[in-house]
Amino acid sequence: MSSNKVLQPDFKLSFLLPKYWLTWLGVFILYTISWLPFKLQLFMGRMLGRLLMKIGSKRKHVALTNLRLCFPDKSEDELQILLKKNFENTGIALFETGMGWWWPDWRVKRKFKVKGLEHLEKARKEGNGVLLLAMHYLSVEMNARGVGYGHPMVVFYRPHNNQLMEFFQFRGRGRSNKYMLGKRDVKGLMKALRDGEACIYLPDQDYGRNRSVFVPFFGVKEAATTTGTLIFARQKNVETMMIIPVRNDDGSGYTLEIMPPLENFPTQDNIADVTRINQELEKAISRKPEQYMWLHRRFKTRPNPDDASLYK
Repeated sequence: MSSNKVLQPDFKLSFLLPKYWLTWLGVFILYTISWLPFKLQLFMGRMLGRLLMKIGSKRKHVALTNLRLCFPDKSEDELQILLKKNFENTGIALFETGMGWWWPDWRVKRKFKVKGLEHLEKARKEGNGVLLLAMHYLSVEMNARGVGYGHPMVVFYRPHNNQLMEFFQFRGRGRSNKYMLGKRDVKGLMKALRDGEACIYLPDQDYGRNRSVFVPFFGVKEAATTTGTLIFARQKNVETMMIIPVRNDDGSGYTLEIMPPLENFPTQDNIADVTRINQELEKAISRKPEQYMWLHRRFKTRPNPDDASLYK
């Protein structure tokens, strides 16, 4: 194993200390619920989401602000309907965490359909690495499991702050994939691409002012957008593709679609390339906007540091 890969976290005796007892309780409840029928968990998740919408005023404000900024042409009634659906999907996402971490392989495979694997196979035969651009759909924990059964991936991710939760998260997300890399391990991801791996990278959130440019994203003309994507996309023998996950409306499971490689990408124009990435993300998110993670303060970094926050 390469030294730059994230080492699998070991179980520690300190996890038995009182400071982790609430975490253990939550894990036990989530694990128990994960064995319930899938459609029952979807129903429970929607009910939980409605409760979260009533008690989570701060997150509700963030999500509604994002929706108003991104969809200025929608009426207030349309935005409220979308907000409610988004919270319902947020509740479902909690139970999907349990499914993604603990469901047996046969149960995960039964719920997933992966399209576009031929694009990965073609790149592999040509000796190219693949940079798969994803977005923070709320079903991320299930998607992390499901995608690996079509083609095992290298996953670039943010380790959990709670060490016990990281112990479970790492094992859950990595069960069907090759290995995981922490979000700061840029060299590790570059090496994986050189080795011809398919690597998942999520460029859709606000990662701060460092290595970012301000380009349009939905209805916001100047949204801080990472240029880190281009570090990987501009490597030799790397193809860039979008991977779009959705939860099927009929409750049958999930569909992951790998799109054909982006043509004439990247160029040497940072602004043009990052703008194009945002446009591709917009098209992907617009398929199921209610399933996207609008609770994140996507526009917290302003073009001028002295500008007032959009979330006040």
